Amino acid sequence: MTHPRTAIVTGAASGIGAATAGELAARGYRVACLDRNGPGVRAVAAGIGTQHVAIEVDVADETAVVAAFADAVKALGGLDALVTSAGVAEMTPFMDLDAATFRRVYDDNVIGTFLSIREAAKHMRSGGRICTVASVAGLRGGGLSGTAAYAASKGAVLALTKSAARALADRGIAVNSVAPGATMTPMIAHVFADVAHRRRVESMSVMNRAAQADEIARAIAFLVSPEASYVDGATLVADGGLCMY
Repeated sequence: MTHPRTAIVTGAASGIGAATAGELAARGYRVACLDRNGPGVRAVAAGIGTQHVAIEVDVADETAVVAAFADAVKALGGLDALVTSAGVAEMTPFMDLDAATFRRVYDDNVIGTFLSIREAAKHMRSGGRICTVASVAGLRGGGLSGTAAYAASKGAVLALTKSAARALADRGIAVNSVAPGATMTPMIAHVFADVAHRRRVESMSVMNRAAQADEIARAIAFLVSPEASYVDGATLVADGGLCMY
């Protein structure tokens, strides 16, 4: 009897993380949904099936992350894949940013990603796959909705992904990243309420629209699947043709 593949998805209470948890569940994975929004993540896990689990955790809290990953792996019976979708958006204009805001964004977006990768790698066997969630803001330096702190943090996620790919290759663990463009999630709902801003951002894509979260989830599902067996240290840009790199 073949055992189902297993996955941990951080930031699973909403947006891309919730869509990814659902996509992986539909593909036969057992999923541990992690998020600091306890009620939200429990609702997502319950919504995708009784065999999935929810764990409340702040990914920037090192002690809590160590414990949460150990609990998740125990509940799943192993770990094949990790998706690091947990993160925050930040819209403060450049000249109004302070160091405390920068550090808060880095704690969630960069430190949280690093801790999740490190803890997942402790529990993965050869063949394990990790997908971080960056942003085209990290490639472009912003210019969409998120500004300096957000763009810099997502650029750091891209560099961290490559560093992790190098460090974990000897263990047989592949690490890649998806860099979405504007995606319809609760994280950007308030800024997209400004119709002129939404039109400006969407017009930057040759497809002239934002992504839906499930579109990004399918890209992530490919990167953590065995079908991506020779993809490592790569960034899949899913932006509707915005960057054209």
